[in-house]
Amino acid sequence: MTSTNTTHFSRARTFRTRVALTLTMLMLLVAAATTMAQAPTYSVLYNLASHTGDPWYPQWIGLFAQGRDGNLYSTSQAGDLLNGQRYGTVFQLTPAGSVTVLHSFTGQNAQGGFPNGGLTLGTDGSLYGTSQDGLGLGYGTVFKITTSGQFTVLHNFKGGLTEGVAPLAAPIQGTDGNFYGTTKFGGSNDYGTVYKMTPSGTLTVLYMFTGSYSSGSLRIPVALILGTDGNFYGTTIGGGQALCNGGCGGIYKMTPAGKLTVLHSFNGTTDGYYPDGAIIQASDGNFYGTTNRGGAGSFGVIYKMTPAGKLTVIHDFNENDGLGLSPLAGLVQATDGKFYGAANSVSKLDGVLFQVTSTGTYSVIHRFNRTDGRSPQVSLFQHTNGTLYGDTYVGGGGTLCGNVSVGCGVLYSLSMGLGSFVSFLPPQSSGKVGKTIEFLGQGFTGTTKVSFHGGSATFTVVSDTYL
Repeated sequence: MTSTNTTHFSRARTFRTRVALTLTMLMLLVAAATTMAQAPTYSVLYNLASHTGDPWYPQWIGLFAQGRDGNLYSTSQAGDLLNGQRYGTVFQLTPAGSVTVLHSFTGQNAQGGFPNGGLTLGTDGSLYGTSQDGLGLGYGTVFKITTSGQFTVLHNFKGGLTEGVAPLAAPIQGTDGNFYGTTKFGGSNDYGTVYKMTPSGTLTVLYMFTGSYSSGSLRIPVALILGTDGNFYGTTIGGGQALCNGGCGGIYKMTPAGKLTVLHSFNGTTDGYYPDGAIIQASDGNFYGTTNRGGAGSFGVIYKMTPAGKLTVIHDFNENDGLGLSPLAGLVQATDGKFYGAANSVSKLDGVLFQVTSTGTYSVIHRFNRTDGRSPQVSLFQHTNGTLYGDTYVGGGGTLCGNVSVGCGVLYSLSMGLGSFVSFLPPQSSGKVGKTIEFLGQGFTGTTKVSFHGGSATFTVVSDTYL
């Protein structure tokens, strides 16, 4: 697809007269970046725990998912006093800032509690996530929930040697329709597992981490992503080299059949350690991520890694430069090709949002001041309207969580002036003629033609944001 066609694709979609789609994700992303750059605009959309029944304390891996309806969905590890629960919620956020709690966890063995992994949108339109044990009675669950709030537990983990314990991250859907995910503990050495689960909830453990330093093995996996080669990639916050307490962590590749290859073991010094945030694969084919500690400045790094495992640090976080430190969140590559992330800060600073290029050009684009949020721990998410969205663990004006002096977290938007775009569901969609491909986007109403590389396709516009 030429740049001329790419530009035409973006312009045509804006006027809703013709939608030309390509199976090359890179071209779709480039096509969206046609709006002139503007100064960053940060907005607090909602102060969590400002109304009875609200969620609060969104934490760590709690990624947003965009639904077919164009709204955003995620989880909080606490909230909803309206129903007498404190074990977490699933909530909806509209792009305009309206919040609705769809489900409150009870903490009981049947559904667990403390879901801090966010959600994944499945090809069936439902959202999928995990919960940990709530009252110490269970080992965690995998659940699905519709955008109208119908909640179903798909699997209860058994723990011990047979299955995992404490699934932190939401599972991701593979191209085979099954879901893949990790547990923090459990397995033969209690160092975590990787599992495959059918849409109906039948679960198979694909890999058990051993965490043996002598062999360089990894342990305590965080989250998985699906690579463009069909393999899964992930990070662990333990194992590998023994220079750190419990190991420094590493990055691995795993085939759908469960064969695992360690691509990189962090050394605890120059290239960082404890990669808490999930990695991403960028449009250049390389992988990017953050570590919470280590590096030249001792407070974490941003790294780039080739598919073969060659890792390069492109930014070191430093305690004294006021540009953020110790990131828990991973990165997102926006449609301008740049990466965006969040980090904590010291002194009177309450965290920052930053932008970084693939070559390491780094800049802070927002400094939190506690009233507009504090301690951002979750990776940003780019909606197909072009705007970035995220949350903070504490800060803001909500106080019903009891944290009167600090606040209970905020939901925010960050506009970089980027245009709307379309995305595949699931992200790595592919197939021969005759296969159904799903798209999320904006302005599908009134579409008269869909084409792939000039070849017309039969299509159905389900809504203005789902085709």
